[in-house]
Amino acid sequence: MSKIKVGIVGASFGAVFLPLFRAHPEVRGGAIADLLPERLQYAQDLHGPTETFPSLEEMLKSDVDAVCIFTQRWTHTPLAIQCLRAGKHVYSAVPAAVTLEQMGELIDTVKQTGQMYMLGETSTYYPSALFCRQKFEAGEFGHFVYGEAEYLHDMSHGFYEAYMWANGDEWKKFASYPPMLYATHSVSMIVATTGERLTRVSCLGYRDREDDGVFLRDVSAWQNEFSNESALFRTSSGGMARINEFRRVGWGENARAASVRLSIYGTRASYEEQASGRVWNRLDSEEPEDVTELLMCEQVEVSEQERAGLHEELIRDFHTGFAQVHPRERLPKEFMGLNNGHEGSHQFLVDDFVRACVTMKLPPNNVWQAARLNVPGMIAHESARRDGESLAVPEVGDPPGGMGGVR
Repeated sequence: MSKIKVGIVGASFGAVFLPLFRAHPEVRGGAIADLLPERLQYAQDLHGPTETFPSLEEMLKSDVDAVCIFTQRWTHTPLAIQCLRAGKHVYSAVPAAVTLEQMGELIDTVKQTGQMYMLGETSTYYPSALFCRQKFEAGEFGHFVYGEAEYLHDMSHGFYEAYMWANGDEWKKFASYPPMLYATHSVSMIVATTGERLTRVSCLGYRDREDDGVFLRDVSAWQNEFSNESALFRTSSGGMARINEFRRVGWGENARAASVRLSIYGTRASYEEQASGRVWNRLDSEEPEDVTELLMCEQVEVSEQERAGLHEELIRDFHTGFAQVHPRERLPKEFMGLNNGHEGSHQFLVDDFVRACVTMKLPPNNVWQAARLNVPGMIAHESARRDGESLAVPEVGDPPGGMGGVR
């Protein structure tokens, strides 16, 4: 395929990615769609004159080849299916789906249409995930024993504002989104890093005790009263993994520890990550290796215009440089000096998606991988609703043979 034109739907978060798509050498143009004119204006104030559309439907009538979905999390599946059936490739922010039925329909639609689908899972390129993936591929961990990953994001760190902006007077109805239905950041830290699949789960939920009226069963669109959920999984090789998804937690993101973190233990070596640092430890070594500086992302200057509308705790999510472990040499030279975010992942995700569309080879976070990152959380939430009942996590299968892939 020749160069592609990319459309972004959802300007509040999607606008961050516009400069990267514009700069990619295999992209011939970009556009943004949003239902609210003020958000379209926001994108143009940040990045200059841009082709805009008042709705996704209008954008789908245009000459865009691919659509990137940055709307509210429970809307992703129907919008992705709509775009795929319109003959457009799809990049979707997480999660890919909310229910097993949605996930199955999304996979079927990708197979039927032959279009590219990619999940924009940032944890795939977090420095700790890259470091551990390299160690696993080299066999240095030995056999996988146990891993733990967590996404610690208190409601007060930007979530109130985001839900209010997006949902107006009904914001409390949607702010109770079940934590385990947004578990891909942490699940990816285990699955995409080790190659393990999560096969069985027992999950417990913490019934919220705050008085802001959010996590109430009779208010929630999902009848959800859990603000925190903690799950223990069996993995495909017989190991174990613990996943925490917390929305009420005394945790502040800082320069040494992001809101998503990872620790992994193998039979020959381990990696441990805490707020104070990151350590690589081998069975045959007397001294642990402090790898904190190796995995620290460069700090970048953020303009007042770029800060506008972002909670202070989210500035680092949207604006971070690279760590030493990032393979910057594989990125287009045109990206040099442009914005990055979420622990240096944005530029790699954009490049993965564009290359998949141009070569028609599956990206790393293809729809089958997306299912492996999403389905465990769906089953975990159901387990929590059943007070920790152990449930099997269904396997979604592999891509059809011959589709190939890019990295």
